[in-house]
Amino acid sequence: MKLSEILTPSHILPDLQAGDRWEAMDELLDHLIGVGDFSPEWRSEVSNSLRQREAMISTGVGGGVAIPHAFSEHINEVVAVFGRSRAGIDFVAQDRESVHFVVLFISPLKSYQKHLHALAAIARMFTKPETRERMMFAGDVDELYQLFRQKVVAIKA
Repeated sequence: MKLSEILTPSHILPDLQAGDRWEAMDELLDHLIGVGDFSPEWRSEVSNSLRQREAMISTGVGGGVAIPHAFSEHINEVVAVFGRSRAGIDFVAQDRESVHFVVLFISPLKSYQKHLHALAAIARMFTKPETRERMMFAGDVDELYQLFRQKVVAIKA
């Protein structure tokens, strides 16, 4: 599976409104619910899982990127959503820089391999400064999606 298959245009928010990491995770999780990838009845459970993970150590991995993630017994495949914040969000990142790109993903509880592969694929997507720069200056959802499509990053099934 390619990253561009789970981060479709409906899974891209070009203008995150969140002011902090907690609001960013809520905004992205609500978007997953809004597009029908996740039931509202599971929101509290997944939100708590995301917050517990984030409280252990920030998922702000550096370079303006954060990858909050959790597991859920209610899904069979990885679901993800991407958000861009031009203003930047304090994610208490490892490099202490503001985060501009957030990829929140949820993995099936019984599929740790899928989780690791998704995490690695997302991290690889953002390794080059040129890629992050192009994402920052992309004008809209379609341009952002094309960047995900151009950067062929596969998630092993």
